[in-house]
Amino acid sequence: MKQNMTSFEELLAKQLKNPEFKKEWEESEASYQAGRLVIQERLAKSLSQRQLAKRANTTQAVISRVEGFGVNPSVLLLSKIAKALGKKLEIRFV
Repeated sequence: MKQNMTSFEELLAKQLKNPEFKKEWEESEASYQAGRLVIQERLAKSLSQRQLAKRANTTQAVISRVEGFGVNPSVLLLSKIAKALGKKLEIRFV
């Protein structure tokens, strides 16, 4: 029996036709990218959220929220996390 599965991309394309959804999606893009990069760099350094939090002088809960896209992190927080990862925060418009 063949199931008719909708891919994420197809579902997203459909949802982006809704102006309210599209606006929210676009506004959350920067937070999503920041969280994704924090996860990527933390895992590359084999650090736990708790270890990264300690290095960044914050809490594991804060790191979890950044990685879970539950917050819009400040530039200061991202800078502290970047430094804790041995990186430099770079912000640019594209």
